[in-house]
Amino acid sequence: MLLDHDRTAIRTHFGAIFVALELSRSKWLVTSLSPGSGEKMSRRSLEAGDMAGLMCLFADLKRKAAIRTGRTYPIIVIQEAGLDGFWIHRVLQEQGIESHVVDAASIAVPRRKRRAKTDKIDGEKLLQVLLAYKRGEPRVCSMVVAPSPEQEDARRLYREREVLIAERIAHVNRIKGLLFSQGIGDYEPLRRNRRVRLEELRTGDGRVLPEHLKAQISRALDRLELLLAHIKAVEAERDALLAAARQARRDDRPHPVALLIELKGVGPDFANGLWSEGLYRHFDNRRQVGAYAGLAGTPWQSGSIAREQGISKAGNPRLRTLMIQLAWLWLRHQPQSALARWFHAQGLRGRKTWRKTAIVALARKLLVALWKYVTHGVVIEGAVMKSPVKNGGASKRALVAAAA
Repeated sequence: MLLDHDRTAIRTHFGAIFVALELSRSKWLVTSLSPGSGEKMSRRSLEAGDMAGLMCLFADLKRKAAIRTGRTYPIIVIQEAGLDGFWIHRVLQEQGIESHVVDAASIAVPRRKRRAKTDKIDGEKLLQVLLAYKRGEPRVCSMVVAPSPEQEDARRLYREREVLIAERIAHVNRIKGLLFSQGIGDYEPLRRNRRVRLEELRTGDGRVLPEHLKAQISRALDRLELLLAHIKAVEAERDALLAAARQARRDDRPHPVALLIELKGVGPDFANGLWSEGLYRHFDNRRQVGAYAGLAGTPWQSGSIAREQGISKAGNPRLRTLMIQLAWLWLRHQPQSALARWFHAQGLRGRKTWRKTAIVALARKLLVALWKYVTHGVVIEGAVMKSPVKNGGASKRALVAAAA
């Protein structure tokens, strides 16, 4: 229930119609709170995708509010980030409507063992969050920064390749599993002679492959070869974009992707993933960088009890996975860098699990260092470059590991 000071804030401070959209595949539930209606919320249901109906509903809300109060009010909309992406948010902004997309996981909910959850309750909760956010209450929720259509499309190649690689691994494991059940453990489906080799296979007890098993594996190889062709096409498109990035300049400096590729141990896929999944965004400080990747710590403290619960894992999971992989590669290809020396120094503490803990910390430090490198031209201390870095005259400042 809204308190008296909440209703006063609506009328005197904001003077707006607040709307929450609860979206699903089949319908949209629109929950609104208008000036002059007290604490009474209005609910309407629309067919999913009915933007024309939504605009008509907004016009009706503004008309009724004007009749009650004699004034016209703008509309402020909130919705959860989810399956619908950002197209609704963009349409609303094009219509001059203030729109917000909230991270659903950042909204506080009752911690009872069993709590009620319906679209009606969710709509009311979204309205409460929007009101608190507009009042300026700190940390009431986390609003999502919607990428532009160009930024959203730029990361398609990396994500598509990631999906294709996962499917390739699944097909390879399935073929190997089928053959292993027949006593065959040395067949490699990714080799070019996979078809010839299949004809030569014999089971562990000396028989030729059963007819139906051989046909099943042959069809599996058809799907695998199609996947390999798709991966090759995606990588060719990616390499073309990276070649263009090498020639492009931003603010009289090389393109950030070109800068990343210059680092030894960072290949085309890592450079493309780092930029498209995170480093293209604007961050005010290193804490925001670590938090976006979900690599920030989560302390638990009550009175004299204090312990660390590990990383939050609340950010971009693709970027987090990418950074863990890159951290291991960094140790191999950049062993003399300050960050690699810091990692190996952690082993002196004598903890049995120090490597797992230290590699996550290294991933966060490395991400911050790469962010400084592509945005400010700060070269990581001790890092080896594939070729001299040309940063448009910007001075190269050593990045002390402790500063990361």
